[in-house]
Amino acid sequence: MFLATTIKDIAKMAGVSAATVSRVLANKEGFFGSSTAKKVREAAAKLGYRKNTSATELVTRKSHDLAVIVNATKTNFSNHIIDGIQAAAFPKDLNVIILYAGDFDAERQRRAINTAVNRSVMGILLLSVEVNDDNLDLLKSAQIPFCFLSISETDESLPFITSDDEEVGYLATKYLYQQGHRNIGIAGINYKNAITGELRLHGYKRALKEFKLQENPDWISAGDYSYESGELAMSTYGRNTKLTGIIAGSDMAAIGIMNQARSLGLSVPDDISIVAIDGTELCEIVQPQLTSVSQSFYEMGTLGVDWLLNKDKKVTKTITPIKVIERQSVKRLTGKNSF
Repeated sequence: MFLATTIKDIAKMAGVSAATVSRVLANKEGFFGSSTAKKVREAAAKLGYRKNTSATELVTRKSHDLAVIVNATKTNFSNHIIDGIQAAAFPKDLNVIILYAGDFDAERQRRAINTAVNRSVMGILLLSVEVNDDNLDLLKSAQIPFCFLSISETDESLPFITSDDEEVGYLATKYLYQQGHRNIGIAGINYKNAITGELRLHGYKRALKEFKLQENPDWISAGDYSYESGELAMSTYGRNTKLTGIIAGSDMAAIGIMNQARSLGLSVPDDISIVAIDGTELCEIVQPQLTSVSQSFYEMGTLGVDWLLNKDKKVTKTITPIKVIERQSVKRLTGKNSF
């Protein structure tokens, strides 16, 4: 487990007192010689010491910077979360610093976390960032409040605010079933190494089982939520697919599916129905407009700021609402619409 280096650790390695270390690191000249300063600074560098003024500023309420660490997603949902963060932060006189953590890149994550810690932030919000154990230890050791947004955590001690991703997959499948669809696929989701995709796939499979529908491995297409992953999925399904309904991992993926379907000579929704997951403005600027399972991204952002500002941080898990928004991309085959 990663433990933060303390002044006492440096003092022990350099063979000086903790008070001397404090003076050297604070650049209080006149209290130590150059050789002592050199020993202290070399020990600090060797131990990876990181000066952290956040704790002091939290006590004095001087810190007005909030760090937002963003995963390099291939979709646009993070914009809406950031809008919510900005809206909640501005009236509280908080500045929002955006840091990018790459796409499942442990080193970039670590650099972003270190930057946040060294900037004396009052709190850290991580948007759809899945950190490894070392980086999680780094977060914990910094003694700065942090909360994950738009991602679930299996460790119940970690704070997170998100949709119920299993319910997202379930609800999308249920909706298509209630519109009369029986051959339903899911595409563009990362279920191989990311918890969000895993949960959505579980929800999809749970609905298939509940409604006694066929589960066909060929109808489950992995992806990274991007436009291209939607295109690739539809290309793989092909013109003669038996699928009548497809759940897209994101709005971007849904547009990729729809455009590729057109390239194959298929009509949406007459030949293929599509339900997008996310429900951002992208669903309304394409034709036909995309039916979606819409998430409360803006609310995730505002709740994240509220959580950081709340002194009582006993609540670690918050689930935000989801709902089906009917538009034009799903054809009703049989059955009665209950939404």
